[in-house]
Amino acid sequence: MAYQDREKLARLFANEVELFQRTHLASRLKHDKALGPMMSGVPMSWMAKWPGGYPVYVESAKGSHFSDVDGIDYVDFCLGDTGAMVGHSPEASVAAIKRQLDRGITFMLPTEAATIAAQTLADRFGVPKWQFTLTATDANRHILRYARHVTGRSKIVVHDYCYHGTVDETFANLDDAGTTVSRQNNIGPQIDPAHTTIVVPFNDLDAAERAFATGDVAAMLIEPAMTNIGIVLPESGYLEGLRELTRKYGVILIHDETHTLSEGPGGMTARRHLHPDAVVLGKTIGAGIPAGAFGMSAELTERVVSSLHLEHIDVGGVGGTLAGNALSMAAVAATLTQVLTPEAFESMEALCDVWTADVQAIIDEYGAPWQVSQLGCRAEYSFRATAPVTGREAADADDFELQQYLHLHALNRGILMTPFHNMALMSPAHTLEDVKRHTEHFRDAVKALFA
Repeated sequence: MAYQDREKLARLFANEVELFQRTHLASRLKHDKALGPMMSGVPMSWMAKWPGGYPVYVESAKGSHFSDVDGIDYVDFCLGDTGAMVGHSPEASVAAIKRQLDRGITFMLPTEAATIAAQTLADRFGVPKWQFTLTATDANRHILRYARHVTGRSKIVVHDYCYHGTVDETFANLDDAGTTVSRQNNIGPQIDPAHTTIVVPFNDLDAAERAFATGDVAAMLIEPAMTNIGIVLPESGYLEGLRELTRKYGVILIHDETHTLSEGPGGMTARRHLHPDAVVLGKTIGAGIPAGAFGMSAELTERVVSSLHLEHIDVGGVGGTLAGNALSMAAVAATLTQVLTPEAFESMEALCDVWTADVQAIIDEYGAPWQVSQLGCRAEYSFRATAPVTGREAADADDFELQQYLHLHALNRGILMTPFHNMALMSPAHTLEDVKRHTEHFRDAVKALFA
């Protein structure tokens, strides 16, 4: 267990709850009103997971900060869990979005902005052909359909404790015997994932080869570094080894870079000189306007195009009437070319270096059995002494009560962290002062636990 004195932890958390509810009265009133028409008083069930008893209501947000309806200013390190990784309402994106609103929102027709966005992604990722969706979940579903279509195989391989949006096939884990089973708390699975999926541990090439050798695998869908169970980084040679094995067994390799885009303009794919068959993106590229994308190699594109019939492509389960809409494409083109630039990534990563160093120094100072991992402009501390190598190791270190205390301690001091794990994300708008505000909170919180 990451923290032994559970009575002390409970007292500290109760104090933070009392402070939160005393200082967030306006948010409480709005939440009470929302309990009438919405389940748990929130528009999506996971929003009920914020600590304190009810969520904060935002009055306005800009750059790296937002203010709530109680007049409190926050530094935002959650940034919509990467949906606002470019900062809230960046000027260039907002200007493009406003222009497009006056010209029309959706046509079911292409726009020049889509060409600009696609060419920018092709240049950055080295994957030449792109399609656009509304979410990364959609993009993952579509590329998996294409992979099964062109290979004639039915199964996919994913990592234990992976996350790829709400793709049904990915809600699977390994049990203690190493068997693929439905993930705990998988809500209403339409089919046992063992029929669609083979799960392997991250950083385990032998397990991956055994899965591929069944001859049933159409695709392997991965994050090049795991992010939604905490950051789990690839060991040397792992990603290159997966590429060799997928080629050997004719398996389509898909990089879901929705979160690992934090490592640079072309994500881990470009920075680490990787060569997947397909890349998936989402959230970040539209500055908050719903958008996703998937890119394919020339070879995979040819296999897809040559096996489809024009008469039927609109009813094959790929796409949607709002996919690639004019408003989303205007947002993506402006965000990629004017906000999420290579220069912006340099400053974002430099600030994240400071955040990581400060957090690790405090952990060391108070002897907490924790560690910090970093992936470009994204960093996260975990409740274990060494960096996790697999998703299971990261999951076993989780401590929900400890996490809730640290998050609420941050919230009460004007700092927002993602509610699902201990991640901080830097935007182009963050400053050293923002980082140091987190450092001050984290030192006080850890001192209260361990001093």
